[in-house]
Amino acid sequence: MTLPEMIPSVGFSLLFLVVLFRPLEKLFPARADQKFMRPAFWTDLLFLLGQYLLWSGLVFWALNHFRGFLDDFVPSNFRVAVASQSWWLQAVEMIVLSDFIIYWAHRLQHRVPFLWRFHSIHHSAEHLDWLAAHREHPLDTVYTVGLINLPAFILGFPMETLAGFLAFRGLWAIFIHSNVRLPIGPLRMLIGAPELHHWHHDKARDAGNYANLSPLMDILFGTYRCPDHEPDAFGIHEPISKNYLGQLWHPFRRR
Repeated sequence: MTLPEMIPSVGFSLLFLVVLFRPLEKLFPARADQKFMRPAFWTDLLFLLGQYLLWSGLVFWALNHFRGFLDDFVPSNFRVAVASQSWWLQAVEMIVLSDFIIYWAHRLQHRVPFLWRFHSIHHSAEHLDWLAAHREHPLDTVYTVGLINLPAFILGFPMETLAGFLAFRGLWAIFIHSNVRLPIGPLRMLIGAPELHHWHHDKARDAGNYANLSPLMDILFGTYRCPDHEPDAFGIHEPISKNYLGQLWHPFRRR
């Protein structure tokens, strides 16, 4: 698909996200005083456009290349058996396996200096909402999306299941970054919620809440945090450029 052909699709996607998430942020705001056109809005919009128009192609090229590399690691009859399962069983297996992998991969992003160089771009956002979810270095995206889908690549889940799973996880990632605080009570122990991920972005502490779809991995490994209020501030302590190109270059700067 050429760039002119992609523009209407990206415009529709942007409209869809605004229509879906903006009412939630108005009805259940985590920070009621946060405006739609908040600081760094245009920087995060450039991240969104960069992802959809440019970097997504790089990510999917890497995933397809990686998938082909892993085809010989699992017997073909086992992969056929996995693909022949009912779709709901495949979905459960993908969620559990990918949540386990991404939990530990995410912890590494906060512990390994080289990985943090790229992941810090995502954490540099000082305002969280549906748009801030897109602030992510493209190489960080390759790392995260690749590992999320590692079980599917190895075990041979069909592309139809994988495509649906990718779309669902993408919307979920936007949801947990949104300026929303839903009154779900004890269900937050089972279902990932924006308030959990907001505390992961808290500027005053070192991460925690590494899980994505469900906080069960955080509960199991002792990294679950959910105070009854919002963090005072988001962002990182290290100096970083405020503009799009500067943030893309940030991981490569000499320390």
